Amino acid sequence: MDNWIKAGRLFFALMIVGLAGQQLHDGYFRPVLVPSYATHFPGEIVLVYLQSALLIVAAVGIVLNRQGRTLALGLAGLFFALLLFCHIPYEAFVDPAGKSIGGWNNALKESAIAGGALIVAGSYRGGFGYGRIFFAVTMIVFGAEHFMYAQFVKYLVPDWIPWHLFWTYFAGLALIAAGIGYILRVQLRLAGLLLGGAIFIWFLVLHIPRAVVAPPTDNGNELTSVFESLGFSGICFLIAYSYAPRMAVARLSAHPELVQ
Repeated sequence: MDNWIKAGRLFFALMIVGLAGQQLHDGYFRPVLVPSYATHFPGEIVLVYLQSALLIVAAVGIVLNRQGRTLALGLAGLFFALLLFCHIPYEAFVDPAGKSIGGWNNALKESAIAGGALIVAGSYRGGFGYGRIFFAVTMIVFGAEHFMYAQFVKYLVPDWIPWHLFWTYFAGLALIAAGIGYILRVQLRLAGLLLGGAIFIWFLVLHIPRAVVAPPTDNGNELTSVFESLGFSGICFLIAYSYAPRMAVARLSAHPELVQ
């Protein structure tokens, strides 16, 4: 169990480091963390570097288990603040695409990452179970979008894989089913392992190849998807083993050194 939990924390931390590294390289916020506004503001680069440095420090602390629980809670607070004070106002009042559910994808990802940070924090001594709710809602909406935008999503399936539309619907059902399972606490371990394994496969066969051939005009979005898919798979693994049967959770709560 502890190896799965450590792997989940590592994947989550690598996502955070990857997003921060992109910001340091590009000199501006990644849209999944802070919405892209029409114009940049003076001194933005300072905040970009500061936020990126804080993200990297927190991720390293989580991996090395140096105040990992505290750092994960700090990340959750940061991401929820960005969601409430940046993403929601931007999509509600500024972004023309905010009128459609697809326009809220970055806000949903921010919510999932914030929930994931709570899940990481809970993986040390238990608690913060509501983090999985935020993550689950994002999975359900993304699953629904596989049906709403099926004609677009099917072209994301690699050419060497047959039956593109079938896999589009299958992935959508998997996301919705797992998300519902997370909320209702039905077969959490099975749902976490299956969806985590599926997202990790997408990370290998879909997102990495797409990032390798992404054009310069992509602005690093495909690379961001690589980090997100790795991190989301890690969150699923943490759900599978951090929200184990109640007796196991109680045991870990009484003996936190077992997963440290």
